[in-house]
Amino acid sequence: MRNFSLADKFFIEFDEAINTLSGKVNHRAETPGKDFQDDKLDQKARKESGRLLRVNHCGEICAQALYRGQRLSSKNEKNREFMEEAASEETKHLGWCEKRLSELNTKPSILNPFFYATSFFAGLVVGATTDKYSLGFTAETERQVMAHLSKHISSLPSDDKKSKAILEQMRLDEESHKDSAIERGGAELPRGTKILMALLSKVMTKTTYWV
Repeated sequence: MRNFSLADKFFIEFDEAINTLSGKVNHRAETPGKDFQDDKLDQKARKESGRLLRVNHCGEICAQALYRGQRLSSKNEKNREFMEEAASEETKHLGWCEKRLSELNTKPSILNPFFYATSFFAGLVVGATTDKYSLGFTAETERQVMAHLSKHISSLPSDDKKSKAILEQMRLDEESHKDSAIERGGAELPRGTKILMALLSKVMTKTTYWV
């Protein structure tokens, strides 16, 4: 296998970032809830669903950046492979959210580039630490994502069965990522770290709901 130089890696990640933020990702996987119809959704319900999906779309942008950052800085080959697999799974979720946003006539958040950059940097820092901490960070990230998904599933308009099906499948996949990270040796994070992660996540969810 080819050993890439630092410059090569930089341009690869820059290209990945552009593709992710521009919606040019490979998402051929069948979308959950594709057989449900939106004929009962009024304008108010569409607007609310769109806002909630926009938050989750940004969450998938962040997950993609976080995993790629961890993969780039990790010194453990097995962990790099795990992060690559997780990033690939998140690409599928990203595609589902992008498609659903389009159906709801809602634009992605204008803050996506900022949150991608922030998450990628966080991934670089975390990936360069111990394997246990890096995997523990992944597990805790997925726990918090699952909590957000559960909240949004219950907040969706009752007639939006399609969005609900998408978020429910995403929650199942995130649980699998969490369990895999723990099985690979992910350690429990300090309480302070968890609180900081939750606060940063709250900033993302509150802002991208509106813009």
